[in-house]
Amino acid sequence: MHDKNSPIGVFDSGIGGLTVAKEILKLLPHEDIVYLGDTEHLPYGSKSETAVQHFALSNSGFLISQDAKIIVIACNTASAVALEHVRHHINLPVVGVVESGALSAVNSSESGRIGIIGTKTTIRSGAYTKAINKIDPTSKVIEVATPLLVHLVEENWIDHNVTLDILHEYLAPLLNENIDTLVLGCTHYPFITKQIKQIAPNLTLVDSATAAASSVATLLEEKKISTTQHKTATISINLTDIYADTETLASSFLGQPVSAQLVEVE
Repeated sequence: MHDKNSPIGVFDSGIGGLTVAKEILKLLPHEDIVYLGDTEHLPYGSKSETAVQHFALSNSGFLISQDAKIIVIACNTASAVALEHVRHHINLPVVGVVESGALSAVNSSESGRIGIIGTKTTIRSGAYTKAINKIDPTSKVIEVATPLLVHLVEENWIDHNVTLDILHEYLAPLLNENIDTLVLGCTHYPFITKQIKQIAPNLTLVDSATAAASSVATLLEEKKISTTQHKTATISINLTDIYADTETLASSFLGQPVSAQLVEVE
């Protein structure tokens, strides 16, 4: 049994999962976080399911070595194809962003017509459709792979006309299906919500990071492992590779200055 004051473990394929960590800190300001970004193997979205499952289990092992009391899979791709694999192999509660986002989408949609955008591997897995239909079998789910969006955010082309043009192309088939709710199925996508709203102002957008933070809060309460400390939480950031501008970009994702530690994960 881990101490209640042990940290929450969060991992992602890179630094995008810091958006999830940010939402957890906002909702649970006294819970410490240990974060792992597997930047050496970024991106997961184009990798095989077997490879992603291997990375996810290795990442979880690292967080367990840091005394994490729960594991949060902040990566949509890893949540889609490796969540049950991780749950099967470790003896800690595990939260995935797909399950959290699916529940939030069902609760948000009035028409039951829900769109999903995400990486190729996330969309190919059909994980969001399965998760949403498990909650509400009557929901109509339309999933579209939008792989270019990650690169546009990474290049900080958020306010670029090219990004708007690509979004128009990606969103067209979803809007043609008269969706009323869109799940942002990648941790990078909340950075382009303004651009999505320009194209489709009436859509309800579901941020999987916000949904995951709510799930973490609920789980801590259910398991009676919420922290008893009242100090301001700390976040320890660990990366498997650090390259030019990594910490600058990580700072923008987290919303505060970042100092990252380079680590090896077996």
